[in-house]
Amino acid sequence: MAAPDQAAAAAQEFTHIRIVMGMVVGLGVTRLLSGVARIVQHPQQYKIYPVHLAWVAYLLLMLVHFWWWEFGLYNLRIWTFGVYLFVVCYAIILFLLCALLFPDSMQDYKSYEDYFLSKRAWFFGVLASAYLLDVVDTRLKGEEHFAQFGNEYLIRTPLFVILCMAAIATDNRTFHRAFVTFALLYQAAWIWRLFDTLA
Repeated sequence: MAAPDQAAAAAQEFTHIRIVMGMVVGLGVTRLLSGVARIVQHPQQYKIYPVHLAWVAYLLLMLVHFWWWEFGLYNLRIWTFGVYLFVVCYAIILFLLCALLFPDSMQDYKSYEDYFLSKRAWFFGVLASAYLLDVVDTRLKGEEHFAQFGNEYLIRTPLFVILCMAAIATDNRTFHRAFVTFALLYQAAWIWRLFDTLA
């Protein structure tokens, strides 16, 4: 296949894959917004937990960011089923995080704090895997793309994985407040500094 034809075919494949990713990301956003709407509609039903709501905000930001940064896959000239499967699985992991924040039923729990802390091993285990998947995703976009994040990226990822492991190990409220505050502020700064444009 000639180079222009190959580029055109890759662009078509990317458009198809973005549609699939968009469906999964859309389900995640819907889950988060529906959960928040349920809290607004029935504020007295279950006591809210600020740390839980902060992770909801973090994941909403992460999903929007995911949709934005995955545009970098446009430069991928050869798509294989393995790459396609990886990208879809990455999106599914993000959806699973959303589902873990808002279960189908809260009947077995006294509050969102009770629920969140009882499921923290699942939540932070899946979140840690998302950070690791991000490394593979970043490498897929090419060496130049990976290199633009510098040494900060090589520190950021293991740091967040370690913090997730610590969050699994402890139910200390102060630690959980500090972790989600740091994660939100850092993620916002990371996006602002490195992902403000697609150039």
